[in-house]
Amino acid sequence: MPTPLPAHLPGKLTITLWDFTWYTRTGPGEPFEDLDRAFAQAAERGYNTIRICAMPFLLFGSGIDTHRLRLGPLGGAFGQRVRWYDVRGTTEIDGRAHLLALFEAARRHDFFVILSSWEYQQSPSFAGDRRWFDALMAIDPERRAEALADALADLIDFLAEHGGLDDRVAFTELHNEVQAGRLADELSGHDRVVELRPRLRRGIARFKERHPDRPVTVNYAEVPVGSLRGIPAEVDVAVFHPYVYGVLGELIDTFALRDPARPFPQDAARRELLRDDAPDLADWAPPAADRWRLEATIVGLRELYVHDWCDPLKWDAWLYDRYATHRLAMEQRLVTWIAAAADWAAGAGVPFVFGEGWVGYTPPHGTFEEGPVGAAICRRAVAESARAGALGTVVCSNAAPHHAMWQDIALQRECNDAFRG
Repeated sequence: MPTPLPAHLPGKLTITLWDFTWYTRTGPGEPFEDLDRAFAQAAERGYNTIRICAMPFLLFGSGIDTHRLRLGPLGGAFGQRVRWYDVRGTTEIDGRAHLLALFEAARRHDFFVILSSWEYQQSPSFAGDRRWFDALMAIDPERRAEALADALADLIDFLAEHGGLDDRVAFTELHNEVQAGRLADELSGHDRVVELRPRLRRGIARFKERHPDRPVTVNYAEVPVGSLRGIPAEVDVAVFHPYVYGVLGELIDTFALRDPARPFPQDAARRELLRDDAPDLADWAPPAADRWRLEATIVGLRELYVHDWCDPLKWDAWLYDRYATHRLAMEQRLVTWIAAAADWAAGAGVPFVFGEGWVGYTPPHGTFEEGPVGAAICRRAVAESARAGALGTVVCSNAAPHHAMWQDIALQRECNDAFRG
């Protein structure tokens, strides 16, 4: 039988995605310099839940001393115009103390926390050195989900020992987008969702041995229609990220941003996407001492380069020029994926949540997802999520303190009010 959610949770979770940024961007003038302010702003916008990378393996599995944890950018100007990577300066925090500070602030503002990990995707790329990344990679891929389960179980014990702060945990995800990161290393790649199932089942079982009364799950990039049989039956919450891409997918394919086997069309990119002063791809990289950071993130060099050097007006124009040919397909995919997620969850007898979505990964100064088209997609997605009976949803992945969309208070209030009914 599925483990039920805590009885004191709200009936609907309105989620803002704080990911790893709540610890990478804590310096002066950064969005998480003041946690109380960030929570107060979230409440003003209608949220009651945050979803985070809790850095569980670093804090409770790596053996690394995190009392003086140094975090910072990817090196030089590299990544400074890339969403989620635009960390402004190097900071130093006490890792466990900062975790407690977050949960204490969550209690003060009556927020709940979805625990997760991005550690096998990109969190270690922001560290002062590569020890965190190397410790993660030293674990056999067959055992990584179990290592995360143990670390998360220790983390919950730690919260419980410090004023019962574990009451803020809504549920726990072993990892973010399990089929899209290094939890899937050494699999054939034919169907990662299905092939990952045994590893994830062992991880979930390990967590349940430690905390049988706490709901645990994993989450998936997109809604893996055609592979839903790969989701472990033992999950207590079904969590999906319906990024529909569509026209954004055409851009990624046209410029081979995620396909290093194809030549990069430098001239076309310069003409259609890039700023006039952009260097060539071959000339753009972090300083030599920071090159290891490119190993520690799953975002490829081409995508980082184009995001760093795109002209946001060109980028937006490229998407708007072609959006009409994708609009119906994007809408149909969104509605179908939400319905499929709801159907799988109903069959499993568990609630379902959309912890990220809707269009995809865009540069921080582009406005396609924040503008009128994106806002309409947010409204439709939230309405469909509510209609399907979702337990929780985001307004949009970009609706968080470290993104420009945070300033659109009216849209966030509107969507969160609509979702709560």
